[in-house]
Amino acid sequence: MTTTPSTTTHQPAGHRWRTAGDAWGHAAVDWSCLFEHYAVGVIQVALDRLGVGPGSRLLDIACGSGLAARMAEVAGAEVAGIDASERLISVARARCPDADLRTGTMFELPWDDQGFDAVTSINGIWGGCEAALAEAHRVLRPGGRILVSFWGRGHLDLRPCFKVFAAHSPDAHREGMRRTNDIARAGVAESMLEASGFEVLERGSRMSTVEWPDADTAWRAVSSVGPAVPALQHAGADVLRPLVMEVLERTRDEHGIFRFRNDQEYVVAQRPR
Repeated sequence: MTTTPSTTTHQPAGHRWRTAGDAWGHAAVDWSCLFEHYAVGVIQVALDRLGVGPGSRLLDIACGSGLAARMAEVAGAEVAGIDASERLISVARARCPDADLRTGTMFELPWDDQGFDAVTSINGIWGGCEAALAEAHRVLRPGGRILVSFWGRGHLDLRPCFKVFAAHSPDAHREGMRRTNDIARAGVAESMLEASGFEVLERGSRMSTVEWPDADTAWRAVSSVGPAVPALQHAGADVLRPLVMEVLERTRDEHGIFRFRNDQEYVVAQRPR
């Protein structure tokens, strides 16, 4: 597959993809081992709805440490992926040595037009990221399908955790979080996809679940997410940890397991033939 990058789309004003990559990669090992598997349910939906199997060419946008790529490879697909974090891509390459995995921006994909049968973005494309959808449309073949997922508006154990992070972050970061989460509002994701030339086929949801055996593991997992970084830099772990663990205590069951459950919504769309 050739690698001519797009020259027609650009990242949104104010978006610094390298900064985002540094944030999401700050605890890459903890993220990859303790948190990323929250998405198994919606990845399974994606592989089914997009018809991923032997002979399929799949691109995973914001591929993180490669969980979706690995599952697609197991299904028989030829896989490529891109992420802003070099540390996460390093883990992904170790997991998926045969995949074409690159560090870069989803707003200028380094692949040619119509090179893929399917595109996934598992909680990677958010409000204000229309340019990324335009790039996804460009690299999909006619008739190819895309699935994008994001946190929904139902049950969210992460909401009180993220409120702690937001309350201890600079004002500019809180505004950015509001903008990105706008995609969860009814009809927003569909409108973004349609504006990029897609035909929307389906909207659905899965309850994501991730479990941790003890408080130390739970803190390492939750503090590995990118949105935690501004708060960690601004207030410090000594301030944040007791506040986050107070709200996480509500998720602990009678066995002492922290069971972190969140509404994960998705939209499936198709590039017209």
